[in-house]
Amino acid sequence: MKKLALILTAVCISLVLQAAPDKEVATWEKQAQNVTIIRDNWGIPHVSGKTDADAVFGVMYAQAEDDFNRVETNYLNSIGRLAEAEGESQVYRDLRMKLFIDPDDMKAQYEKAPAWLKALMNAYADGLNYYLYTHPKVTPRVITHFEPWMALTFSEGSIGGDIEKVNLGQLEAFYGKGPTTTALRRDEPDIVAEAADFVEPTGSNGAAVAPSNTVGKHALLLINPHTSFFFRAEAQMTSDEGLNAYGAITWGQFFIYQGFNERAGWMHTSSGVDNVDEYLETVTKTGSGFTYRYGTEERPVKATRIVVPYKTATGMARKEFTVYRTHHGPIVREANGKWISVRLMQEPLKALTQSYSRTKARNYKAFRDTMELHTNSSNNTIYADANGTIAYFHANFIPKRDTRFDWTRPVDGSDPATEWQGLLSIDETPGLLNPASGWLYNTNNWPWSAAGPSSPKRADYPSYVDRGNEESPRGVHAIRVLENKKDFTLDSLIAAAFDSYLPAFETLLPPLFKAYDDTPATNPLKGKVSEQIALLRAWDRRWSVSSVPTSLAVYWGERSGSRGGQATPEQLLQALSTASDKLASDFGTWKTPWGDINRFQRLTGDIVQPFNDAGPSIPVGFTSSRWGSLASFGARTYAGTKKMYGNTGNSFVAVVEFGDRVRAKAVTAGGQSGDPKSPHFNDQAARYATGELRDVYFYRPQLEGHIERQYHPGK
Repeated sequence: MKKLALILTAVCISLVLQAAPDKEVATWEKQAQNVTIIRDNWGIPHVSGKTDADAVFGVMYAQAEDDFNRVETNYLNSIGRLAEAEGESQVYRDLRMKLFIDPDDMKAQYEKAPAWLKALMNAYADGLNYYLYTHPKVTPRVITHFEPWMALTFSEGSIGGDIEKVNLGQLEAFYGKGPTTTALRRDEPDIVAEAADFVEPTGSNGAAVAPSNTVGKHALLLINPHTSFFFRAEAQMTSDEGLNAYGAITWGQFFIYQGFNERAGWMHTSSGVDNVDEYLETVTKTGSGFTYRYGTEERPVKATRIVVPYKTATGMARKEFTVYRTHHGPIVREANGKWISVRLMQEPLKALTQSYSRTKARNYKAFRDTMELHTNSSNNTIYADANGTIAYFHANFIPKRDTRFDWTRPVDGSDPATEWQGLLSIDETPGLLNPASGWLYNTNNWPWSAAGPSSPKRADYPSYVDRGNEESPRGVHAIRVLENKKDFTLDSLIAAAFDSYLPAFETLLPPLFKAYDDTPATNPLKGKVSEQIALLRAWDRRWSVSSVPTSLAVYWGERSGSRGGQATPEQLLQALSTASDKLASDFGTWKTPWGDINRFQRLTGDIVQPFNDAGPSIPVGFTSSRWGSLASFGARTYAGTKKMYGNTGNSFVAVVEFGDRVRAKAVTAGGQSGDPKSPHFNDQAARYATGELRDVYFYRPQLEGHIERQYHPGK
C-alpha cells in the first residue's frame, strides 16, 4: 500500500510538471515562428524577429546552440551558484556574489521594469528554456530553468565587474572564522588583486578617427576588447522595431556589448576610475548583536543569514553565514580592529536598460542620453557615428566625494563627510567630443593623452576620476600610430591596431646596453652575452613570428625585474644569460624565432583551456601588452609545456566605417562555436593570428552566397 501511494504521488508530480511546460512550450513555439536565424559561413548568427523581444529570444537560443556551458557558467557566477557545480572551493566566490545579488530583490526589480524591458527579459529566459526543451540530451550543471529576473544579475557585460574587486581571501578570513573586532594577523592592501607575481594587463583598445583624417571622409571606429579567450562571441540582432546591431555579445546576455548599428558604434575599455570605496566601521558588540558609530549615533549593524550550497562527492552540502552590513554596504573584511564595508554601484535595472538601449542609439544625442543613466560603471567608452561625430566618455559612474580624503584607502565610516554627494555629471567627467586632433583612443590608460594635445587636462578634475600615475606602453604606442596621419582607411586602421612596435623596450634595453658597456672585458658574463647584446642593439623593436630578438627580449624582460623593480648592472646581464640558457634548454638554441614559442592553441571546449606541446597550434607574432603591443596576446608556459600559449588578450577585433552604409571587418579568437566537432570551433584561428580580418555581412545582400543555413529556433 505504501509503495502504491508513492507511485501515485510520483505520477501526480509528473503530471503537474508536464502541464506547466506544455503551456510554456506552446508560447515558445509560437514565438519561434517569428524568429529567423541565419548562420553565415563562419557560423555567426544573424537573428531577425518581428519585435525586439523576438530577436532576444532568437539570439539567446543561438548562443545556447553555440556554447550553452559558457552561458550557464556566466549565470552560475552572477547569481552565486558556482559551488553547486564545482564544489567547496567556490563557496566564498558565491558568498561574495550573494552579498550583493539577492534573488528576491532581483525579482522585485523585474516587477518594477517597464513593459518593454520586461518583455525582453521574458524573451531572454524563454529562448534559453526553449533550447533546453528542444535539446533534451543537454544536461545543465545546475540551472535547469532560466527565469527572467536572472538577466538583471549580469547586466553590464564586463569580464570583471565591481563586485570582483572584493578580495576573496580577506572575505574568507572574516566570515570563515566568525566575526570579531580584533585585528587580522595579516593586514593586506586595500582592494587588492588576488594572488599574482605578475598579472597580465587587462582591458581593451578602442580608437575613433574623425572624417577629416580619413580617405573616405567618414568616421572610423576600432573595437578591440582584451579579455580571456572565448568570453564573447559575435552576433547580429535585427527586428521590425528598429533594432539592427552587430558585434561582440557576452555569453548569456541579450544585448550587443561592443559593436555598431547602421549609424553608430561603441567600444568599452576598462577604466582606471576610483569608484568603489571602503569604509572603516567602528563596531561595538552589544547583547543582541553589533552597533557601528555614525556621527554622534550608534546604529545597529544589520545581520542576515546567507546559505551557500556546494557540491560534494556524496551529494549537496551547505555552509551558512551570518553576514553584516552598514548603510555603506556589506562588511567584507577587517583590519586593525575595524570592520570594513564596501560601497559600489548597485543599479541593475538601470544598468540593463542602458546596456540594451544604447544598441539602438543612432546618433550622438541618443547615445549620450543612454549615458545619463550612469550605470556603465567600470568602463570608458569610445564612440563614432555616420554624422562624423567621434567622442570619448570616461567612466560612467563616479560618485562625488570630499577631496580632503584619500579615497584609494578605506575612509572613516563614522564621519558623515565621507558620504557620497551624488554623481559627477557627464560634463564634470573627463570627456571628448570631436577633438581638434581628429582622433581619440583609450587603451585602459589615463584619459590625459586620449587625443594628444586635445586631451582633457588632469588638473581640471578630482584625483579620484582616474588612479593612473603614468602613461602605459600601449598608450605611447597608440599615440604613435594615430597622430600626424590624415589618410586612414579600414585597412590602415587594422594595420595600426596590429602595428608591431614594442615601445617598452625603448626604455628597458638602454640600461642593459649600458650595463654591458660598463662591464670589464675580463668578466666572463660579458663574453657569454656579447652576441645577444649585438642582436638586441640591431633589433628594430618589432615583433614577428620569425624574430629571434623578440624571443630574447621577452625572455630577458620577464627575468630582469623589468616590471618596475630596480636591477643592478650585474643582475641585468645575468638575466640575459639566464634567458639565453632557458631558450637553449627548452628549444635547443637561444636563437629561436618568436613564432616557435608564442602559440595559439584550442584543443577542447573547456572554459579553462588545457595546453599541450604535442597538440596542434599556430604561431602568433604579437606579444603581451605589457611590452606595448597594441594587439595583445597574454601567453605563458603551463605545466608540462615549453611553448607559451595565449589565453587572454585580443579576443575580438573589428574596424567599422560609417557613412551612407556601414562597412566593417572583424575576427574572433578561434571561432564561433565551443564544440570541438563544429567546423566553426577554430576556423578563424589563422586569421586571428595574422590580423587578417574578414568582411562582416551586415546587410542581407552581403549575406547572399555566404549562408550556411537558415531556420527558426527549434527546427
